[in-house]
Amino acid sequence: MDLLEIRDGALHPTTAETPTPGPGEVLLEVAAAGVNRADLMQVAGHYPPPPGAPRHPGLEVAGRVLAVGDGVTDVRDGDRVAALLAGGGYASHVLAPAEQLLPTPDALTDPEAASLPEALATVWSNLVGVGDRPVGGLRAGESVLVVGGSGGIGVTAVQVARVLGARVLATAGGPEKARVVADLGADVVLDHRALDPAAVTDAVLAATDGRGVDVVLDVLGGGALAENVRRLAPGGRLVVIGTQQGRRGELDLLTLMQRRASVHGTTLRARPAAEKATIVHDVVTHLGPHVASGRIRPVLHAVLALADAPRAHAMLRDGEAVGKVVLVPGAPSGWTAAR
Repeated sequence: MDLLEIRDGALHPTTAETPTPGPGEVLLEVAAAGVNRADLMQVAGHYPPPPGAPRHPGLEVAGRVLAVGDGVTDVRDGDRVAALLAGGGYASHVLAPAEQLLPTPDALTDPEAASLPEALATVWSNLVGVGDRPVGGLRAGESVLVVGGSGGIGVTAVQVARVLGARVLATAGGPEKARVVADLGADVVLDHRALDPAAVTDAVLAATDGRGVDVVLDVLGGGALAENVRRLAPGGRLVVIGTQQGRRGELDLLTLMQRRASVHGTTLRARPAAEKATIVHDVVTHLGPHVASGRIRPVLHAVLALADAPRAHAMLRDGEAVGKVVLVPGAPSGWTAAR
């Protein structure tokens, strides 16, 4: 099989033997692979894969089932599926746990399907929770602030929050990105390029009659910590899922206590297999029908050849992408499908 390996801080094409699925696994022929910021971190040497995972990057794919291992009964050869992975998606073939597969609706292309597993699983497990363990615990009638609403996670979070019946506030960088987020259903979109962090907080409070929001879903991390706490309503939950502005920040405990609020931090990749299976099951059950109906829709910025992964990474690193960037194995270098 073809794949991209990490060597000396860069991606290089190589080949390897196509694997055979073990018990509970399926072998997929990869038609498309989603690109995530975690991939950039892994290439840079800052986000090693968990034990047992492939060493090459790629956390989500879509394609067709080529073979199934012992004990797999829910899918068959030829089925179109997407998969949540611990790594290995930047390849022509990949093994995936059968319990981490999502059926691909007929209306979606493979690149569209490949853009969804990581985002849907991340958003559901953080806005709602894992099984019976709440994290964001977002409920109908509550409000949420999606920080980075035009990113790969943000475009999905806005739509999922709407499906859950929440009032959605979001930030985006610039008028064009703000329009995209508004079109996805955000009730209030704040341009963080035109407003400094304190002004964003003032706007959030003004839009909620001074109360603040029930949940903040944040990809920025340390640099946004203080302002995000100020944006919370009484009983609010700050859920941190990224560190784009650093790993450390200053937390005003009195402000947190006065709001009776909480701060949660999570990752997805290294969760135990049983937790991932639960998350994917919940996503398929609760969000799958909305994906099939088009109420939750993929937002693709670009579809590039697998060989052009460095260009895809640059799109994310430079803040160019609106929504997801997807790679297609087998396409010639330089090939592009415009959004």
